[in-house]
Amino acid sequence: MQLIIITGMSGSGKSFALDVFEDMGYYAMDNLAPALIPKFCEMALDAKSKNFEKVAVVMDLRSGEFFDSLYNALNEIKSMHIDLKIIFLYADMETIIARYKEQRRPHPMNKSIVEGYKFEETALEKIKQDSDFVIDTTGLSTKNFRNQIMAFMSYDEKESFPIEISSFGYKDGILKDADIVLDVRFLPNPYYIEKFRDVNGLDEEVKNFVLNFDVTQEFLERAIDFFKFLIPNYMTEQKRVLKIGIGCTGGFHRSVVIAEEIGRILKKDYSSTYVTHRDMEKNLWKKR
Repeated sequence: MQLIIITGMSGSGKSFALDVFEDMGYYAMDNLAPALIPKFCEMALDAKSKNFEKVAVVMDLRSGEFFDSLYNALNEIKSMHIDLKIIFLYADMETIIARYKEQRRPHPMNKSIVEGYKFEETALEKIKQDSDFVIDTTGLSTKNFRNQIMAFMSYDEKESFPIEISSFGYKDGILKDADIVLDVRFLPNPYYIEKFRDVNGLDEEVKNFVLNFDVTQEFLERAIDFFKFLIPNYMTEQKRVLKIGIGCTGGFHRSVVIAEEIGRILKKDYSSTYVTHRDMEKNLWKKR
């Protein structure tokens, strides 16, 4: 089990950091009291669930008695042979004041923002010194903030970037939640061959029929080049997931074949690629 404790000053970006860990597949919890951490870890280890193999928790002074209970909790966790890392976030006073004024929220310490900042700066100095990674978020863009966390965790975003490729039929409506839609109705249609009427694009003969045309191979080559250019740029701009729609008339033959083929090729570089077929089974049922 890996446990990441995110702590630091109020207004320094702890909630955003927790979101980044959640995007990386961590079970995320906010404002958990330190005394409850060992109990949670014990239950998680007993559960032997993959959901709790990676956990990220925000803990800060909102939980009241912080340090005595925190260091007691850390000592218990160490005895459980858990991979523990502590990330500490802070920013300068002017930045914290500006963030709270922008959000129009009071300081959680029930003090003025300036008093709260000075109190936390002193109270959190020890845990700051004991942390594995300290990030100054003053003037830090969300993009660079995210990149720093991922670099610290040695996170390979390319290996974990989810790409869904979904076939669909235009006669049942366009794929509304797709980021990119490719129309393959220009390809030769197996529907007009009697023996292919009641078998879908997963059938080997249908697949060979669609893929054996020169126009199909040229299209695939151009599409893959397009995606190989596009995907890294989407990742650079912090896009969390990419959904690609491949549409033909019924979503039964051509789009299924092309979606499967593009998925097979992209999966070589992006292992979290997966393929779905919105209308394939539905249109088979209609035929019957």
